[in-house]
Amino acid sequence: MMMQKLRRSGEFIRFGCKSLITSRPNKNSVSRSVSGFVNHYKSKGKLFEPSDGNYYNTELHHPCISRNLGMLLQKYKCFGSSAVSLIQRNPLFSSLDSKDVSYFKEILGEKNVIEDKERLETANTDWMHKYKGSSKLMLLPKNTQEVSQILEYCDSRRLAVVPQGGNTGLVGGSVPVFDEVIINVGLMNKVLAFDEVSGVLVCEAGCILENLATFLDTKGFIMPLDLGAKGSCHIGGNVSTNAGGLRLIRYGSLHGTVLGLEAVTANGNVLDMLGTLRKDNTGYDLKHLFIGSEGSLGIVTKVSILTQPKLSSVNLAFIACKDYLSCQKLLVEAKRNLGEILSAFEFLDNNSMDLVLNHLDGVRNPVSSSENFYILIETTGSDETNDREKLEAFLLKSLEKGLVSDGVIAQDINQASSFWRIREGITEALQKAGAVYKYDLSLPVEEIYNIVNDLRGRLGDLANVMGYGHLGDGNLHLNISAAEYNDKLLGLIEPYVYEWTSKHRGSISAEHGLGVMKANEIFYSKSPETVALMASIKKLLDPKGILNPYKVLPHSLFSH
Repeated sequence: MMMQKLRRSGEFIRFGCKSLITSRPNKNSVSRSVSGFVNHYKSKGKLFEPSDGNYYNTELHHPCISRNLGMLLQKYKCFGSSAVSLIQRNPLFSSLDSKDVSYFKEILGEKNVIEDKERLETANTDWMHKYKGSSKLMLLPKNTQEVSQILEYCDSRRLAVVPQGGNTGLVGGSVPVFDEVIINVGLMNKVLAFDEVSGVLVCEAGCILENLATFLDTKGFIMPLDLGAKGSCHIGGNVSTNAGGLRLIRYGSLHGTVLGLEAVTANGNVLDMLGTLRKDNTGYDLKHLFIGSEGSLGIVTKVSILTQPKLSSVNLAFIACKDYLSCQKLLVEAKRNLGEILSAFEFLDNNSMDLVLNHLDGVRNPVSSSENFYILIETTGSDETNDREKLEAFLLKSLEKGLVSDGVIAQDINQASSFWRIREGITEALQKAGAVYKYDLSLPVEEIYNIVNDLRGRLGDLANVMGYGHLGDGNLHLNISAAEYNDKLLGLIEPYVYEWTSKHRGSISAEHGLGVMKANEIFYSKSPETVALMASIKKLLDPKGILNPYKVLPHSLFSH
């Protein structure tokens, strides 16, 4: 009787949903900040500043709004609109002149030196239209040598730069804050080598993730990384932000799957760390400094990554649960009973489901009844019959225990794609709903939904609070949706979210990075001593601070 709730599945291969980039809103569809800058951001109220070689906390005293706002914003970028910090353009940075442009045209050719206002408008703005710089120049290098020449020159001139790939980030890490020169690696998009015995892929940083997946599919392999933005994001950006994604529960993070990389430091030095070995214990493993450093230590130009064989049996279940405790217990049982074939364990709450149903065309709830929580469980193995029976038996047992109230197993490719469309379409639906405050948190699994409930109680009817994400990894995507951005709402959200996360020993950035949005908030997750060491590494590799300034580390560290 209970098995009637679970429909049998055939073999299928998950199809990726359309890239989030293809669903970008029009420029004017997202409300702008009262402060005059498009991102809403509020500081903890203290900055970590250097003084005579020592680091200490200094209270912020800059007003966000002044009588002469236009003149002020030429020197400062304002994040948020009340009790906020300002970023001052580093006065030590040079400004671009015609001689600089002429030099770049000599080494890159005129067509790869972009001064066109329309193209620069796109490159200066992040895909969510929340962050916008004012760069007057974008460079399109074709190889590592050209990246090296660009950086050597910029370092000598003290011209600040921002590395850019697919520009799909969510924290303002890939767009200028002021007039930084944009270095876009999109033309560096070649697959350099693939070893079908070891599964090691070597490619350039500008390769689009979905293109790599397509290439590997012809070889019988898959990427260990899968993201909703796969159709636009670049592997170099993925590595630079240590992107997580849907398969981390199975294949681990990029710190484990990236075997080597090539990077160019601020002075133009090329660091060849492009190893392809699983084991190499000769000295410090420096590649890890560049994985997740968001282009602040060097520009990643090549990557070697361990890929996985494509297995023949993939099954996907969409499950309804009455409460979050059931979701937790289901995760524990899935790890125990599906262990070797479990490849994804995603969750979303009813608010997220309602949002998708209301804002995306052609989407419907796969289960017959509405519930408080929904889980997607994917298994990947080599025995189609055994894997399917194992998943069905697991779900039947979960029904008997009361952990699951309803569920369905995808019967074909189209149904599997429709399941993933719900989970991967939440970001698109949020954009269509209006203003959104996004937070990417790591927390102990038992604490994940407590912050959602607490924030709902705190905000009341001011906003729609929803939670979804990678439950198997302890990664919550906390989203607050409202009709428009406003100071009162922001003041209730921040720093409350960061303080709550820190109190419960979590991380304020699970996989999105810090960028410019959370650079000042790093102390909620890292000690002053740890940040000081990070600053010393930055100073060693980028003494003049030209690489992606104002990102990752507190804004004041390299502005004096």
